[in-house]
Amino acid sequence: MLKRELLLAVETSCDETSAAVVENGVTILSNVVSSQIETHKKFGGVVPEIASRKHVESITRILEEAVREAGVELRDLSAVAVTQGPGLVGSLLVGVIAAKSLAYALEIPLIGVHHIAGHIYANALVHSLEYPLMALVASGGHTELVEVRAEGDFRIIGRTRDDAVGEAYDKVARAMGLPYPGGPHVDKLAQQADEEIELPRAWLEEDSYDFSFSGVKSAVLAQVNQAKMKGDVVNRAGLALGFQRSAVDVLVTKAMRAVREFGSRQLLLCGGVAANRGLREALGAACAAANVPLVVPPMSLCTDNAAMIAAAGYLKWKRGEYTGLDFKAEPLFSLEAWGAGAV
Repeated sequence: MLKRELLLAVETSCDETSAAVVENGVTILSNVVSSQIETHKKFGGVVPEIASRKHVESITRILEEAVREAGVELRDLSAVAVTQGPGLVGSLLVGVIAAKSLAYALEIPLIGVHHIAGHIYANALVHSLEYPLMALVASGGHTELVEVRAEGDFRIIGRTRDDAVGEAYDKVARAMGLPYPGGPHVDKLAQQADEEIELPRAWLEEDSYDFSFSGVKSAVLAQVNQAKMKGDVVNRAGLALGFQRSAVDVLVTKAMRAVREFGSRQLLLCGGVAANRGLREALGAACAAANVPLVVPPMSLCTDNAAMIAAAGYLKWKRGEYTGLDFKAEPLFSLEAWGAGAV
């Protein structure tokens, strides 16, 4: 019988304060998330100083709530996992200090976790993973194609050269007068369009797996400005559909090409933009046509949460690879370097 290992995880990389208790890396006993969206909405984006202050206000309550909901005692915990990076340094520090304090007080191991590894292994909480696999990470701060050759063995084969796709969605939404966060609003508006305003695609070099969304974002801004100068009302739904199809087309095409080239047995969709209906539908159709399983986490595990940090931290736990109490928050953190010891 598998021994019951309980990891308490902490996630504070951006504007969600989250704590979770996960059993043996796959069973979620609790996953408490406190979002700051309403706080940052009036600024049109995340303000780092305010985000870190909100984490300070919430972290103790969220930790207590996660342990209570899990129905366990602090003495039952096997280890504490925490997002080490990447992220906003002030936000990361709040979680890191809380996790260090708890691990030290309980005299249990501490595990620093890479945020993107968390998004990838969120899928392990709901599906069995088969290697080698390809992960498309799409969020407000990241757009990457990651080959996962074996458990915890990461190789980034493509990344954005400018805006992340979620960031581009937010900027496009702001240009069209839509609320923050913009992604869900653009996605919803695109579903309502009767016609598409066609926009360019940035394919880059023929063999490149990198992404660029600044061009299509600029094309949207040009459409909005031209309409204003003419005194016209821009077709927001058509523009939203054009932007979404441009972004999704590039994401899907490059992801499927990577799956074929690297012989991936699964394609994983990870990150906050994994909640996007247009992207889910297009990837689903492409994977069905190629007979490749598409693995997508439920909506609750797409955005930042601590359960995904526990799932990734469990890779290190199984190998006894713990983090010293002297480790630092890493706003710029290498996924490949973090995973190197996990194989």
